This record gives sequence, C-alpha cells and structure tokens, in this order.
Amino acid sequence: MHAEKSTLAPGAALPAAARSAAPAASAVRRLTSAGLMQDQREVEIEHGNKVYRLRITQLGKLILTA
Repeated sequence: MHAEKSTLAPGAALPAAARSAAPAASAVRRLTSAGLMQDQREVEIEHGNKVYRLRITQLGKLILTA
C-alpha cells in the first residue's frame, strides 16, 4: 500500500470544505446554581413568551417547571 502525503504546508489553513466539517470549538458558559439563585429557593426565567420557575427542593435538587 502507498500512503498519500499531505499537500498542505505546515501551518496552512484548511480548505473551506474541511473547515465546515470540523466540529465547532466554542465554550459553553457555566453558571453555578448559587450564583443563579442568589440566596433564593426559587427564580423565574423568561424564555420566549413563557415564564419558567427554577426551584431548589428540600433535598437540594433543581426542578424547572413551565
């Protein structure tokens, strides 16, 4: 078998087709529940035209309801 050599020079940009196929490397923003809740047991979150409630249960779990 004959291995093909890369035609890209070291440090060269990938062709557009190869770039679009590569997964995006964007970071997901992380929030702490303490920072989000700010010493409250329940908060309301608006999303579109709906209001959701995020609350902390007695067992310390989070529940999101519409």
